[in-house]
Amino acid sequence: MKTINRLASFIKADHRYVYLGTSVVAALGLAFSQRNPTPLSFLAPTGIFQDCLWAILWAWIVVSAAALVTKLMHWSDYRETSPFASERFHRVARLGSYVVAAIAAIFFVDRCVMSFIDLVQVSIVSDSNPSDFLSSLVYMTYKSGDFFIRGIEITIALATLGTVIAFFLALLFVFLRIQTFDRVDNDLTRFFKSIGRGFATIYSTIVRGTPMMVQGLLIYYAGFTVLRGMGFETAQANQIWSTFTAGLVTISLNSTAYMMEVLRGGIESIDAGQAEAARSLGLSQWQAMRKVVFPQGIKNAIPALTNELIINIKDSSVLSVIGVFDLMYATTTVAGVYYRQMEVYCVALVVYLILTLVASRLLEAFGKKLGAEAPATLPSSN
Repeated sequence: MKTINRLASFIKADHRYVYLGTSVVAALGLAFSQRNPTPLSFLAPTGIFQDCLWAILWAWIVVSAAALVTKLMHWSDYRETSPFASERFHRVARLGSYVVAAIAAIFFVDRCVMSFIDLVQVSIVSDSNPSDFLSSLVYMTYKSGDFFIRGIEITIALATLGTVIAFFLALLFVFLRIQTFDRVDNDLTRFFKSIGRGFATIYSTIVRGTPMMVQGLLIYYAGFTVLRGMGFETAQANQIWSTFTAGLVTISLNSTAYMMEVLRGGIESIDAGQAEAARSLGLSQWQAMRKVVFPQGIKNAIPALTNELIINIKDSSVLSVIGVFDLMYATTTVAGVYYRQMEVYCVALVVYLILTLVASRLLEAFGKKLGAEAPATLPSSN
């Protein structure tokens, strides 16, 4: 709704460069009209109706050129002397700009959209892979649609489940990471706090300092080796420790390290006086963290936490090296079948872009519900 309101405001507003901008639109409309019509085109290549549309576009370009010449001749007093700057002419120009935009849209739909629809219809019924780029792209996408759909489903599942699992693991790890010695702690408690804090620090350092591709390879082959060492046959080991399971573990453990640091930053941004006030009221360190500090820290970290889903959608592509049938694996499979790379990788690029943009908008709405704005950037953790 906000986008529609902005578009409506833009259309109704008086623009300073209406002649120049709309003349560019008119030129584009003329360029669209020069494309060859297809059997699906609804405008005849010749005829009085199309000639009238051309005449309107050319007339607008001439009027815009006249307005530009008048502007150059009366640069200092254009608003006072030029008829093009009068209020009445402004209203006429606004209506004329609507007409020009509509005509350009008609030519665009007739020559470009209908041409693409015709290309799709011809490509999907072709007996072999066409030679031109766009037809080949449509043909391979249509013929390999099941591969791409399955890859998209697994990519979404990996990113979503991995992010959720990583969030709960990060809560545990950040609790270990921020442990401090309390005056009532005995030696055993201090020992376990030191071990927990040291383990969380080392874990974060190792995971954030190595590529997820290497982590995925190590996790997959380590799990497979353990199962073989326990006496499982290769087929049984593959059923228990599938590539999807290994990929999910990899994404979860990788995201945990980054989420832990994000949560730690959010928690440390809370005024230390709040924890001290909670302790002065008789709460233990765990109670103060759970009831006072953690809720506020998590809320501060929500934008970066939700962005981890977008990161995982993109970075899950590296898991194809261990055989996870995600979108990237499906893309390389189709490319190998048809021996055409550029077309299918363009499809993968568009799909990844759509997935990240949709996730970004959903997370932005989610962040607003919780009182935190989701960032518009799409960073990468690797």
